[in-house]
Amino acid sequence: MRIVSIVIALLVTVALYFFVFERDRLTDFAATDSTATGAHTETTAQAESEFATPAQKTMGEAHPVSVVARHSTAQTLTNAVVVRGETEAAREVNVTAETSGRVVNAPLRKGAYVQVGQTLCELDLGTREATLAQAKAGFAQAEVALANARKLAEGGYASETQILTAEAGIESARAAVAIATRDIENVTIKAPFAGLLESDTAELGTFLSSGAACATVIQLDPIKLVGYAPEADVAAIEVGALAGARLISGRDVTGRVTFLSRSADPSTRTFRVEVEIPNPDFTIRDGQTVEMAISAAGLAAHLVPQSALTLDDQGQIGLRIVGVDNRAEFAPVTVLRDTLEGIWVAGLADEVDIIVVGQDFVTAGVLVEPHYEDDPAAADADTQMESGQ
Repeated sequence: MRIVSIVIALLVTVALYFFVFERDRLTDFAATDSTATGAHTETTAQAESEFATPAQKTMGEAHPVSVVARHSTAQTLTNAVVVRGETEAAREVNVTAETSGRVVNAPLRKGAYVQVGQTLCELDLGTREATLAQAKAGFAQAEVALANARKLAEGGYASETQILTAEAGIESARAAVAIATRDIENVTIKAPFAGLLESDTAELGTFLSSGAACATVIQLDPIKLVGYAPEADVAAIEVGALAGARLISGRDVTGRVTFLSRSADPSTRTFRVEVEIPNPDFTIRDGQTVEMAISAAGLAAHLVPQSALTLDDQGQIGLRIVGVDNRAEFAPVTVLRDTLEGIWVAGLADEVDIIVVGQDFVTAGVLVEPHYEDDPAAADADTQMESGQ
């Protein structure tokens, strides 16, 4: 107990010492600590105020957020479906013999241009002329037999059956003449259309049987551009639509769609598209790689600066627009095309006021004060947005 009393006495002595002799120092220390705490609180509040967005600053204020907006009117944007494919001859036929015989004319070399009806292969007549003469003689004999049967029938010396037999004989003889005549015509194999020889005609002395090839003829004017459109784009293509194409050589050509398949390829699920273009000088060859841009129905779109695009809370791309009562609204858009002038987007109304500066400082429902680009005050608002004021 004695020790406790001594300790208490010492503590009281120390406290009296500081209270009496160090009173001024204690007072200054307490004042300094209070001032520092208040200054720290004020500094924190000031920093929060400086870094707050305009939308946060106006949560409890009646002042709107200054933004720069643009009056935008929808324009018709030309759309195109890009299809890759190749060139294809308008016609390609393997000309074959319809009768047998030995070739008696000199061959035409591949690459030569032939007119429609021009002789490609001439076959030896053989005994065909004799066969035709025999058929004609048989026809004359059948005519006489029919005339005699009719005279006998008038006198009652021939039956109706004999007349029918004579008529059948004359028809058979007429058919024999037609077959012999046709066989003689078939010894001359002609070009079915004007075009280029893709192969030499049959060599002199070659024996051709019925169905054997004489030559291959292709037509390159006009020429077809053949591609395959994906099923997602086929609905935008129409027969008669204008199409531009670029060959692998860099040459640009134009034409129109002449065919669009109604049935998809079972393996690729694509649809065949054909474009016809003139090729009078035959400079475009069969089988060249080509890229086609087929004109499709235009879309209503707005041209906006790329910096105006923003995201909503769900990550959807869109634009901030000035809505009813100057309240900011978020409008989702679809990006169509990126150009040097800006981004073409669809999904907006025909006329809309798009926030192009300050869109990241406002949210849906926030009151805004729009300054339009054609207004001189918009330049000052733009400068304030960039400085964060």
